[in-house]
Amino acid sequence: MSNIFPIQTKVTRAQRAELLQQKPLLIWFTGLSGSGKSTLAVQLEAVLHGKGYKTYLLDGDNIRAGINKDLSFTDADRIENIRRIGEVANLMLDAGVVVLSAFISPFQADRDQVKKIVGADSYFEVFVDTPLEVCEQRDVKGLYKKARAGEIKNFTGIDSAYEIPVSPDIIIQTHILSVNDSLDLLFSAVDKKIALRTS
Repeated sequence: MSNIFPIQTKVTRAQRAELLQQKPLLIWFTGLSGSGKSTLAVQLEAVLHGKGYKTYLLDGDNIRAGINKDLSFTDADRIENIRRIGEVANLMLDAGVVVLSAFISPFQADRDQVKKIVGADSYFEVFVDTPLEVCEQRDVKGLYKKARAGEIKNFTGIDSAYEIPVSPDIIIQTHILSVNDSLDLLFSAVDKKIALRTS
């Protein structure tokens, strides 16, 4: 678009990060519905906040109730949903914030696109690797039951595909690890990426 000219600010991303004493990072949780993405994202944000990090959590249901409420669950709209989230996250990273996102994001190409939008150094992918049968047993929102009954179409894991991440930064198996053990692993990995070490 030749008629778009983004302004050049006098405050850089690096300066914002220095002010906040942290490196901005997008922590991208991906996995099936019921895998534990939101639970871990919420808990990890609380831990990071308690350590003094400035954070913001983007959650699937919250985003779809607002900025993406015009989108359905077709493959095309899922792709656009994730693209918009990537762009929003990138703006927040530019502000110096640590962003946590909890979205099924079933397609590898979409996750790759988000990584490209924010930059590989600012993207940390968490694959919440929970088997479909475990997610169905949990079914905290009753969605799998409705999907099996044909009441929900294009449901990931039932009649819409989930592509397992090719090279996630960390894999968390919530059917094996406790929430606390999962958080310990996550915080240890993330803290190394976002801490600004000053002498």
